[in-house]
Amino acid sequence: MSLKEKLKVMIVDDMSVSRGLLFQALEEIGMKNILSSKSGEEAFGLLTRSPAHLVISDYNMPGMSGLDLLEKLRRNSGTAKMGFMLVTGTPTPEVLERGRKLGLNNLVRKPFTSDSLKTSIEAVVGRV
Repeated sequence: MSLKEKLKVMIVDDMSVSRGLLFQALEEIGMKNILSSKSGEEAFGLLTRSPAHLVISDYNMPGMSGLDLLEKLRRNSGTAKMGFMLVTGTPTPEVLERGRKLGLNNLVRKPFTSDSLKTSIEAVVGRV
């Protein structure tokens, strides 16, 4: 079984269209084990019960931003070592600095393609 078939990926985005685009791109790459969540709060609950190998989260979400989710995951012993990628169209220096301090593994800039997403994922988990 290849890495892309084993890798458990959680998509977190409050916009259903964005979740769908990420899901479609991951399927095009060949990922098989894809979960999704519509909020940081929901994702945190799901991930503490059943951790993923990689979280791909939107930055700008109501309630809990992608970086707030990352901070919460890093503080929890069961989720602290998960790969985490942030998706944003506007990676400001402040966002990048906070992400770096929290242990952000990579950033995906919107708009993305399946190929650019794959390259970003491979920088975190290795060749898929």
